[in-house]
Amino acid sequence: MKYLLMIFTWWNGATLNSRFYTWLHGTLVGTDEFGNLYYRGKKIDPALGFERRWVIYNGYAEGSATPPGWYGWLHHTVDVPPTDEKYEPREWQLPYIPNLTGTPEAWRPPGSTLRAGARPKATGDYEAWSPEA
Repeated sequence: MKYLLMIFTWWNGATLNSRFYTWLHGTLVGTDEFGNLYYRGKKIDPALGFERRWVIYNGYAEGSATPPGWYGWLHHTVDVPPTDEKYEPREWQLPYIPNLTGTPEAWRPPGSTLRAGARPKATGDYEAWSPEA
């Protein structure tokens, strides 16, 4: 079953093609606390003029599961990966929370038709249009 998922789905980790490309062209740089693997290209990409960097997610491919230090390295904001330096998250950087959009646990603001319970009454600042008025 694992190999069928690898062949036919891209959202459950790496596909067979991604693993083959990584084996040929990638160098493992490190892993994060979620088990995601981070790679860099063995050569400078001639089309880009800089090295390629990519991640192979451990399980479901969730972009928001990339920690801040690795995110900066992947997007060429910093040159040094978190494994080569003592990276300390800033106090304003929050721990990872999965993206719950589209799930039953998604946040729904007050007044949302999808929120459980009764909708709050209008506050009086709205007046419905009537064709007779």
